[in-house]
Formats: sequence, C-alpha cells, structure tokens
Amino acid sequence: MIDTQVDPIFSDQINYHMRNLRAQHVRQNPQLDLLPGYFRADYRIRADLTRFDTGEGRAAVLETVRGHDLFIITDVLNYGQYYTRFNQMVSKAPDEHFADLVRLIQTTRSAATRINVIMPYLYEGRRYRRTGRESLDCGTMLKILFSMQINNFITFDAHDSRVANAVPRNNFETFPISYEIVDGLLTRFPDIKVDTDHLMIVSPDEMSISRAIFYASTLRVPLGTFYRRRDFSRQTDGLARQTADKHFLGDNVENKDVLIIDDAIHTGQTMLEAAAKIKALGAKRVFCAVSFALFTRGFEAFNQAHDEGCIEHVFATNLTYCPPILQFAPWFSHVNLTKNVAGLIDALNQSASLSRLLAPSEKIAARLAEHNKTGCLLPTNEG
Repeated sequence: MIDTQVDPIFSDQINYHMRNLRAQHVRQNPQLDLLPGYFRADYRIRADLTRFDTGEGRAAVLETVRGHDLFIITDVLNYGQYYTRFNQMVSKAPDEHFADLVRLIQTTRSAATRINVIMPYLYEGRRYRRTGRESLDCGTMLKILFSMQINNFITFDAHDSRVANAVPRNNFETFPISYEIVDGLLTRFPDIKVDTDHLMIVSPDEMSISRAIFYASTLRVPLGTFYRRRDFSRQTDGLARQTADKHFLGDNVENKDVLIIDDAIHTGQTMLEAAAKIKALGAKRVFCAVSFALFTRGFEAFNQAHDEGCIEHVFATNLTYCPPILQFAPWFSHVNLTKNVAGLIDALNQSASLSRLLAPSEKIAARLAEHNKTGCLLPTNEG
C-alpha cells in the first residue's frame, strides 16, 4: 500500500493490524505463507510526493509495484503536510492532495495488477448535487479516477452515497462507522441506559436525519430532529425563506441522555446550537458523534460548551488528520478505525465478500445485548 498522504501514526497502525491479520490467516492455513508477499513485516511501498517552489508537483514510486494489488490511501484533508511555495510555508490543500493521488495512479497504472483507492473522507463529497450554476466536483472526481482505470474506490460514511450514480458501472463503496461509534460511546460511558426512557437520538438539522434514523432504529430509542421553519409567503430566488431560529421536533428530552449525530464537525456551530437547545429542554447529558472531526475553527467554543456543562463528550473517527490539540481535550475521544481499514484491505486483496463490513446492525445488536447485561452496572468512566 502507498500511504504517503496520510498521518504516519495512522499508517503504522494499519500496517500493524495487517501483519496481525495475515499472521492469523497463516496460523489457520500454513500454505498461505508460500504465497509471495502474503506475509510481510511491512506492507507499505515508499513513494515521494515532491512539491517545487512554484507549487507544482511530482510523484515518484521508489519500489516496484509490478504484479501488485496496490492500495493507495489518501487523506485529502491532511493539512499537517507542509511545503515551501514562493518562499512561504503552506499546508497542502485538498485540491493538491487530489492532484497527488492522480499522479500516483498515473505512475503505477501500467505495472500494478489492480489499483484500489481508499479515500476515508470523500473529496468534495458535499458537492454531490447541482443547485444553480455550480460545479459537480465529487461526481467529476470519481469519473476522472475510474477513467484512469482504478479498480475499486472505497470511502467511509459519504455525505450522500447517491454520488455513486456518477459511476454506475464501477466499484464504489461507502462503509458505515455506526458500530464503532456505538461501541466507543458504550465503552467510554458504560452507565448509559439504552432504552426509550433514558436515551434519544437527535439530528442537528434536516441533512443528517437519515443517519439519525439508522441509529434510532438500530438502538430502538426515540428520534428527534431540528429544523428551520420556512415562510412560503416570502421567497428568494424561488425558494421559501428560512426563519433564523431552529425548532425541535421530537419527544420530551427531560432527564434523558441525548446523542446528536452528524457526519462532520467543521465549525461546530450547528452541533453547538442543537446541544444548547437540547440542554435547555432539560436533557441529562448531551453526547455528540461524527464521522470526521475537522475543526476548521470552533475548538474553543467546544471547550466552553463542555465547561458550561452543555456538552458531555464528542466522539469522532481517526480517519482524517485532526488537530494535535484534540488529543488533550477532556471532552473528545477518537474512535480508532485502523483495524477496519486493514480488514478491508485484506478482504479486497483476497476478493472476499465485503457484506459483513457493510452491514453493522447485527454487530450493534450484539454489542447492545452485551451492554444491557453488564454495562449499566458499571460506574461512569470519567478518566
């Protein structure tokens, strides 16, 4: 695999889990050890992504990939990578990471047997539909990559999976992270009671309602959502004008734990506003869970919300680069998905079924049954 575009710690953990998985397979079937390259100390291939002073780039793969099943892992939001452009230190932008991905595919396509792109955060995933004269960047990106003859494209919790309609004849998969979020929540706070009287799932806006419905249905707890009222008598550009205030639609939240579900935290304004209103309605504790903690800004606002008792904890995956300061925030926990990525690579390499990875509801039900037997009897973990 080529991991030049991701955080080194993330890469090390994927490689660690790959070794463990393959060692387990070899113990079960010793003949697998005879397959060239099946078990290795390191599954990574060195590559160099050079940026010149002009900002132009160059990709060079430093080891052979001939005959390999190649996995390119790219984090388009990894702003922790810097280079010098016109004598100024700048971080790599998503557009530059995508250009580097194209270079890597171009460099390896003639030699690799298969090329699989793993892009945890879907580049331009919010540009999946057109409203007015605007670009459809996500669909265009997928068409570009598949026109370069990649074999599989893997992402996690896409903002809207219907973007796959742009490449209907190609292998596009978006993997859910719901089980890992639920497991992280129940592990960190084992005193949570998952029933209709003590827990509610809330969507902070209309866009996240489908995710919230899945969590509420799987956990069998009530669902609530926030929405903005629209004044259909006053329209702008043919659209009903929204009112400023959000309104809550759902059951009584008084003395209940509330889990707010969204796909990402950018500034966090939407989630903080929802949390404040939920707390004002009498909620016991407010938890937030997202796939990607981007924090383009708003970190201090979350610190303040936690200090004021508005937000108890925030859960997010480690699939994208996060500000290092998050590691020291008492209100934040990473949900580690490196083992999932390793399992995905292992399955694709062996052309195995991905069904068990795409259907987390059974795992959630089993985890919930375990929690209901033992978890609620444990004290709250505040460490």
